[in-house]
Amino acid sequence: MPWTWRQALFQLHWLAGITAGTVLAVIGSSGALLAYRAEIVEALNPALFQRQPPTPGAAPLTPAALVAAVQARDPKVQVQTLTLRKQTGWPVRIGFAPAPGQRRGAQHWLDPWTAEPLPEPRGDEFFETVESLHRWLLLPRDIGKPVTGVLAASLLLLAISGLVLRWPRRTLDWRAWLRVDLRLRGRALLWNLHAVAGTLALLCYLVSGLTGVYWGFDAVRAAVDGAVGEGQAARMQRSGGNPAGRAMGAAGGAASAPGPTPAPPRAAPDLDRLWQGFLRASNGNWQLVTLRLPARANPRVEATYLRRDAEHERARNRLYLDAATGEPIEHRRYAELSAPARLVNSIYPLHMGSFWGPLGRVVMVLASAGLLLFAITGWLLYLRRRREAAAARRARRASLAAAGGGATPEAGGLLVAFATQTGHAERLAWQTAAALGAAGVPATVRPLQALAPADLARHPRVLVVASSYGDGEPPDAARAFARRLAIMNAPLAPAPAFGLLALGNRQYGTFCGFGHALDSHLRRLGARPLFPLVEMDEADASAIVRWRAEVGAAFGVVLDEDATPDPALAAPRWLEAELGRRTHLNPGSAGSPLFELQIALPPETDWQPGALVEIEAPTAGEPPRRYSVASIPDDGTLSLLVRQRVLDDGRLGLMSSWLTVQTLPSAPLRLRLVDNPGFRLIDDDRPCIFIGNGSGFAGLRGHLRERARRGHGRNWLIFGERHPDHDAFFADDVQAWQARGLLPRVDLAWSRVAPTGRHVQDALKDAGDALRRWVDDGAVLYVCGSLAGMAQGVDAALRELLGSAAVEALLMEGRLRRDVY
Repeated sequence: MPWTWRQALFQLHWLAGITAGTVLAVIGSSGALLAYRAEIVEALNPALFQRQPPTPGAAPLTPAALVAAVQARDPKVQVQTLTLRKQTGWPVRIGFAPAPGQRRGAQHWLDPWTAEPLPEPRGDEFFETVESLHRWLLLPRDIGKPVTGVLAASLLLLAISGLVLRWPRRTLDWRAWLRVDLRLRGRALLWNLHAVAGTLALLCYLVSGLTGVYWGFDAVRAAVDGAVGEGQAARMQRSGGNPAGRAMGAAGGAASAPGPTPAPPRAAPDLDRLWQGFLRASNGNWQLVTLRLPARANPRVEATYLRRDAEHERARNRLYLDAATGEPIEHRRYAELSAPARLVNSIYPLHMGSFWGPLGRVVMVLASAGLLLFAITGWLLYLRRRREAAAARRARRASLAAAGGGATPEAGGLLVAFATQTGHAERLAWQTAAALGAAGVPATVRPLQALAPADLARHPRVLVVASSYGDGEPPDAARAFARRLAIMNAPLAPAPAFGLLALGNRQYGTFCGFGHALDSHLRRLGARPLFPLVEMDEADASAIVRWRAEVGAAFGVVLDEDATPDPALAAPRWLEAELGRRTHLNPGSAGSPLFELQIALPPETDWQPGALVEIEAPTAGEPPRRYSVASIPDDGTLSLLVRQRVLDDGRLGLMSSWLTVQTLPSAPLRLRLVDNPGFRLIDDDRPCIFIGNGSGFAGLRGHLRERARRGHGRNWLIFGERHPDHDAFFADDVQAWQARGLLPRVDLAWSRVAPTGRHVQDALKDAGDALRRWVDDGAVLYVCGSLAGMAQGVDAALRELLGSAAVEALLMEGRLRRDVY
């Protein structure tokens, strides 16, 4: 199936994330460290950066005196730059012209009062390495620059694609964008942190990515510089640039190059006059100044200075002074540059965050360090997704093996697909295929969860047997297929002809809802119905007759209703049983009366924990009713919990009246035990959480009894009823399990206890932290009870606590199993 644009963008996002994102974490971490390089080095070297005068009140040396003292020690050196701070006690930085063949000259720190050389600061060499790592990944500069440029472009891609992928439906709700829910666990917590942090840091990453691209690619830099007018702003930004002319900026290396005879040497600049000229032109409004002395005679000397109230560290003014008189020739102020030129001149402060002041730098540092968080959460999400995909593949192979082998349905033949929760639809699918095979029409049987919607187009004819779960939802295993089919837009090509048997229960508001949804989507995608959809209420025999007749007519055959592929897949046999004892469990309750029925079965009758029982109705034409089995074979009897169902006219429902009032002890019953694979108990001793209410205790009780029999003690019961005085019918069982150490945690919800009444979903939310720990420890969740209210509330609570993606993963892994009615 071809990817949608969103799927393609997701693949691109995670691919860039686990490749470039890992290296970006290194670049971001080193950048966060470099942001406070000056402060860290200063703190490591207090004696160097907090100099004291040799005598009280002594004045620092002037630039002329500093240069004279340096040249007196070594007349051969040529001073190129002198950097001074107005801050008292700060050392002077002096730079020398590079030797022939070298790119940069040496630089040293000087005592501002004596011009004596000072030691290099501790930590400076370390930060040089960190800067090389940040800018060039410790590679040669010519190689490292474009590599970091590509990584910066990858950061832009990650930021923009991440924003698109997490765009919430409630766009104007800030909580949808920025809510961090630390109650989440596992994949849901990772995704929540990843998405919210990415949104918060989005602007920072866009700025970092754009400035990184500017520095990483010379062509981009040249184009941007040229766009603002002859590259003036960019040249001003560079520490070694000189806008007065190329010859002046490259003078240090010109002596060895062939060319015309140089002009005769002139007298050295008068530094005292230059300094006084700078002080007058700047009106004393400066905090940092660099004097650039020409290596050859030049009529102009450049002074680059930062005002006391400068917008940022690169908002520098450029002053050009007459070398002989010290009078200003040209004054280029940062504030007078064009807006594009100021922007380009601000690329470094933008990259560091200082463009927005101290807070901006903190934010940019946090965003840079956050790249490490993105790398970690991204990798964890990727690895969890791989594990989930592997689990889904294992589940698919297991389903295919159970359904008869083969990884891929045979193209061209008849496909019989099924979606089942309790196994009923699967049995009907196999029975249909067997009947068709006996009539000379071979068929391949597959579960829907093992198919992609496009697989249906591989077969000219398709029969589907689909159960609805709860109030018209797809069975748990078929949810992914249902979602893919619902969003599919391209018609099935070639379009198959299909027939559909929809299984449901009329007591729910949306009868056969999933079957009708399948029918609608298949028609929308161009599939042609072989016959009208057949609805089946529970085990309605007349619906089976209609189904067989429609299928037979569509294929021009007569189906043998006794054909079956395997006795294990045939419908369970009916048993003759009798009612043993009936006990009213909740006298005085505000709710409907609840009864425990103990039923005697034929000897050697067996069933699996979590099984269902179908009891034949006393009235002809009425389908049998299903109940959860509340006991295990070792109990020696079949136990049910049956609540009386009161109709709108006040009468009792047919089956609840018959089982709880009319039938007397020893009365015969006709029933059959039905396996319930969607609610089957696990075989190992992983922790289990049992959640339910009311008569739903039946399904939980069978599981807990079997766990106790096996000695598996990591069990947790979350259960709700109305009032402890009348509805604690389960108390004896719970106390017995607790006394044996087999039920270490019980959370009860009493809905009619004022003023603290609560429901099962409330108890679940209150225990959210423990729930996440149990789930992270591999717990399997079992939910049994009423669909309306409890089951829907529990589903919403689980999605709130764990995240929808985590709940879907639990369903796919078979770690969330439900028996609701």
